[in-house]
Formats: sequence, structure tokens, C-alpha cells
Amino acid sequence: MRKVVGIDGTFLKGQYRGVLLVATAQDGNGQCYPLAWGIVDSENEDAWTWFLTQLKEVIGDTDELALISDRAPSIKKAISTVFEKAHHGACAWHVAQNIKNKFKCADIMGSYWSAVNAYRCEDFAGYMTEISHRYPRVAEYLENEVGFEKWSRCHYPGLRYNITTTNMVESLNSMLVNARDFPYVALLDVIQEKMSKWWNDRRIVAMAITAPLTPSRESEFRPRFAQSNGRHTLQLNPVTYHVKGGELEGVVDIFNKTCTCKEFDIDKLPCVHAIAAAHHAQVSVYSLVSPYYTKAYYAFAYGETIYPVGSQSQWDVPNEVATRVVLPREVKERKRGRPKTSRFPSVVQSLCRLISRRINSKSFHFRHSPTFNSSLKKSFVRSEVPPQMVFGSDSLEIHWFTADSLDSSSSRVGW
Repeated sequence: MRKVVGIDGTFLKGQYRGVLLVATAQDGNGQCYPLAWGIVDSENEDAWTWFLTQLKEVIGDTDELALISDRAPSIKKAISTVFEKAHHGACAWHVAQNIKNKFKCADIMGSYWSAVNAYRCEDFAGYMTEISHRYPRVAEYLENEVGFEKWSRCHYPGLRYNITTTNMVESLNSMLVNARDFPYVALLDVIQEKMSKWWNDRRIVAMAITAPLTPSRESEFRPRFAQSNGRHTLQLNPVTYHVKGGELEGVVDIFNKTCTCKEFDIDKLPCVHAIAAAHHAQVSVYSLVSPYYTKAYYAFAYGETIYPVGSQSQWDVPNEVATRVVLPREVKERKRGRPKTSRFPSVVQSLCRLISRRINSKSFHFRHSPTFNSSLKKSFVRSEVPPQMVFGSDSLEIHWFTADSLDSSSSRVGW
């Protein structure tokens, strides 16, 4: 299992409320591999310190460990207290949301994400130059307040592979969107049942794999063989090769498993240069792949069975736990009326509902019109001012204003 762990919390909506804390890694097939769950009263430093202390007993503390989270101060303090050797990284998606909310500059997100995913510092510097020329305050925020080493893949001091966000944790949270209303014990039963099913299903998949790598890595790896064809390879010494051809040259060390393109170094999966060098050296390409991506590691990860806890009469409870007095949480009085179960719609969702009502007589549905979908999203990406929409008898015209000028653009969509 790659030593990259995402941590986050999600609010519970049952009678006693609280927060469910989650820590998860990714298996060799790119799927969520939950490591720990914990229910606390709220997201604060004490709660995170307790949770991470329990997690440390399971996974240990090493400089090869990467912990990815949002930039909440309570998480940062708890990580620095509990994990002295591990490296803490920021979720790139949360950083992007902070940029859009704080500086109102959604139009530079393309350059930002290119900088996040850049393998080489030279490429990263080019994207940052684009950002600094257009929005100097954003560049200053990313460098000084957040820190390049927190969100940039090429500047990260440890290994975070291709994991730049906490999406794997958000996936677990979304899986429990309905169970968050349940009492604590019922919620934990849902989690146990889901984990038991995952482990069994993935064990079956692992046993059926015939390729050396997991399915997702094999599909990612195979196209590189064709891309490596026709590249000129020059041997520099017994383990080092210079590979020419394509947009970027590379110098590969097949012993240390590195390449100057840095893709091999960070992802631990041979790049096209490494594949060409391996063919020239008559070395198996699969011998250069990290064992984390192999079928053997994938099967070993799901080798154990997750059993149900059983009825309370069968529990083996230590005496120190059985005699401990635990008082229930104080229940705050709810507001009058039925509790809200759905989130407030975004601006785009509200407009979509309005449009559907206005043109319902024409049997037009937003989800059935990709052209309209693209135009509406484009209008919001390009503007800081909500677009103005003009309804016609057979079309909808969208007007938006760019942030740099008062000149308007428009797009007409028919139905």
C-alpha cells in the first residue's frame, strides 16, 4: 500500500450530531482503502490529536508517510504534534476553492492545476509565471501563505505519487450520505457491512487478475509501450541511458529507477523513456514498476476477512471499559419544523431549475442538452458577474461580461 493517507471529517446529522473522522489510503488499483474511522464531538485540535494518535499505532510514523488534508488549523497542529517524521500536504482542491473565493479569479484555474500536476520544477515555474503576471496576489498567496511544498507535486518533500487531493476521503463521505442520519451504532454497522463487501468483492477481482499489474495500472501502463517505440536510445554507462524523441528527452537510471522527466521518480511507474531504456538494456519493464501496483500486493491487501461485530451479548469488553461511566452528549433543541435534509442549491442549479420551469411547455430538460450545458458553464467560468439570459420563442440567449472589460459576449442555444 502506498504510504499516502487522506484525512477529513464529515458532520453527522443524527440526534447527537458529532463528526465522523476518516483516514483512508489507496490500493494499487486506485480504490479507497479505509484505515480508520472515529466519532468525535467536533473538529478541534483535541479530537484530531486523539484520532491521529490511534491511527499512528496502526500505521506508524516514517518520513515516507504523506498525510493529505485541508488546511484547517486544528488538523495542522494535530499532525505536527503526533507525526514528527511524516510530511503534511494540502489538498489542492481546497486550495483552489480558497483562491476562487478569496481572489475571484476562476479563469486561472487551468494554470493552477497545471502547476499542481507538473512533474518538473521548470514546468512548474512557467505556470507560476503565468499566474503571477495576471494575478500577483494569488502567486504570493500560493508561495508564502500556503507554500509550494504543500500543494505542488514537484516541490513536495516526500512521495505523494499522483494523489493531490482528498477526493478519496470525499468518496467515503458521499457513500455515507444517508447513513449520517443514523444513530452511532447503526452508522458503524453500515460501515462494517460496506467494508466487508468491498474486501470480499476486491479479493475475488484480485484472484482473477492474469496480468502482472492491477487493472487500472495496466490500462495506464500499456499505452506507453507504443509511445516508446521509435525512440533513439544511447547507453551512457551500465545503468544509465539517454532517450531521445518526442517532446521531451530523458536520461534514465534503471538501477535507481529515475528519469530526468521526473514522472518515473514520482509515480514509481516507468515513463516512456524508462520503457525505451529497458528494451535497449533487455530488462523486463515490469521489474521497474513499484511493487505497490502489482497483483500480489493488491491480493495481499484484501487477504483478510472483515467479520461482523456480533450481538452485544457476545462482546468481550475489558473491565476498565465496562466500568467507565460515559454520559450522553448534550442534545441541543432543534428549530421548529422539519429538519432540512438537502443542501442549498448553487447559483447554476437555481438557474437550471428556473429555466426548466420557464420552458417546460416545450418539454426541454437541462440534462438533455449538452450544448446548453457547455454554454452555461462557459459563461460562469469566464465571468464574475452572473450572466443575463433572454428567452425567445425558440432559443435562449446568454450574455456575460468578462472581468477585464465591460464588453459583453453572448451565446445562443436553440431547442
